[in-house]
Amino acid sequence: MAQFPAELGKIDRAFFDEVIAPRLGASRRDVLVGPRIGVDVAIVRLPGGSVMAVTTDPLSVIPSLGLEDSAWLSVHLLASDLATSGLAPAYAVLDFNLPPTMSARDFQVYWEAMHREFERLNIAVVAGHTGRYVGCDYTIIGGGVLFAVGREDEYVTANMAQPGDHLLITKGAAIATTGLLARVFPKTITERFSSTFLERAQSFFRKFSVVEEALTAARAGLREAGVRAMHDATEGGVLGGLLELAEACGCGLRAERAAIPIAEETEKTCQLFEIDPYWALSEGTLILAVLPDRVETVQRALEQKHISVTKVGELLAPGQGRWLIEPTGERRQLLSPGQDPYWTGYWRAAQRGWT
Repeated sequence: MAQFPAELGKIDRAFFDEVIAPRLGASRRDVLVGPRIGVDVAIVRLPGGSVMAVTTDPLSVIPSLGLEDSAWLSVHLLASDLATSGLAPAYAVLDFNLPPTMSARDFQVYWEAMHREFERLNIAVVAGHTGRYVGCDYTIIGGGVLFAVGREDEYVTANMAQPGDHLLITKGAAIATTGLLARVFPKTITERFSSTFLERAQSFFRKFSVVEEALTAARAGLREAGVRAMHDATEGGVLGGLLELAEACGCGLRAERAAIPIAEETEKTCQLFEIDPYWALSEGTLILAVLPDRVETVQRALEQKHISVTKVGELLAPGQGRWLIEPTGERRQLLSPGQDPYWTGYWRAAQRGWT
């Protein structure tokens, strides 16, 4: 009998392969892309040369963020994953399993904030379920599913990347780590740095979405016209996201540590919380695999939207290994450290009484 990994958060590859992957219900030929490590969306063929892209994620209320920002984050975690297909999110199905302690007023505030963001992103809520149940509690209060529809030749998934593709990332490392810690431990960060530093670090929260950059990159060209794959760096950070993309497409990998941008706010916050920013939670960082001769076109499209983008490496042929090149030139095998260091840093700070 398989056991859950000791760490909290997403299950590991071994558990997925042993327990989930062999048991996926019926086999249907119209499922073009099903569940697999490193792939943010499923793709189902529809009649008439169209496809449906689908993704799912938890819905949450994080007390330190408040109701409205928690709702914004829940919407964008879903929408960011779906947008990595290159298709614009269009339809939502939501299931709320609310804690008994959540008041009707609190839920209304949360729901109105979700509605505003769905409306802004042109996403229609088409079905759902809402109830309060004993045993449910914060932070996870349910789950959501998003759908998009498009032509069969106008989507990408992470498994479509190929050797020789250049690897680009937007914004930089540990975006979510910086923004979340600044919201959860504002007093400590202000005392160690300054109120101005805190404001800058807290502003990272609104960078957690990759919807705009994913759809912008898609408009610059997909598949043989440019972007062959996209992936949202979440748990495991930038290096973990690069490994997941390489795993999804079965490629080797070479990444340059010195090329990965780290903002001053991120560097200092991660030092304070003893977190490795290269492996830490980074919602808001989009990873792109791009044809070499289309890199400048994709970069230009993103920069015109004031979205920073940097080339950090390339995919290699299968069997050539997955490597991290250090600033000294030393080549190290790229291996995941296991649990995202964000969680260790968070709990260590809480135990120290940081506020």
